[in-house]
Amino acid sequence: MPDTEAVLFDYGRTLVTFDYPAAELSVVVERFRPAIAAATGRPAPAAAEILEKVLLPLEALVENPGEDEVRYLDVFAKAWRDAGLEIPEPLLYEILDAEQLVWDAAARVDPVGVQMLAWLGVHGYRRAVCSNAPFPPAMMLRQVGGNGVGALVDGVVFSSQVGRRKPASEMYMAALESVGVAAAKALFVGDRVREDYEGPRAVGMRAVICTAHSAQSPGHGIPTIASLRDLPSLL
Repeated sequence: MPDTEAVLFDYGRTLVTFDYPAAELSVVVERFRPAIAAATGRPAPAAAEILEKVLLPLEALVENPGEDEVRYLDVFAKAWRDAGLEIPEPLLYEILDAEQLVWDAAARVDPVGVQMLAWLGVHGYRRAVCSNAPFPPAMMLRQVGGNGVGALVDGVVFSSQVGRRKPASEMYMAALESVGVAAAKALFVGDRVREDYEGPRAVGMRAVICTAHSAQSPGHGIPTIASLRDLPSLL
């Protein structure tokens, strides 16, 4: 059997799933409309318009194929400007933080993932999250702290902390460093071939795609598991 000391996990569609919380985000935007009007000196657009023209287009950043991470507050500010609204940065941060609190609540942790993270810890394996997420690190760390994932891993690395995105090698090396394990002794588990299979293998890790929540089929020849419950067979 492989001499495995650590398992590194992608986050979204591997350990957690999300549905777009449109109604909850609309409530947040509505709450900030008076502050937006005061900051811009004119009536704020309707919450539905802000959702459509500002927040929804930003979802493409989560799927950004580039390897350099963006400063999210900069692109957040640009999205508001493109909608004709010049928002001061302190207010932007407040709005973004409130928006991310909604996403914190929307994150559904896979119960099988919780069981497997606990099982790995009991059996002496190191565990880490290694995931692309452009949002401010403090907000992402709050999310994994609040949903319990953070307490079940030994390291957490998001792309906004590193300034690079998977499949950039810096992401995997930062995650390996966080658990003190060499690439040859680690297994990577995720839902995307480029970021979670090809990228980890390029730095010397073994890798497998978990198809339980993946959006696309990995294709022929890519090793897969149907559930995180199947991980012990690979260790």
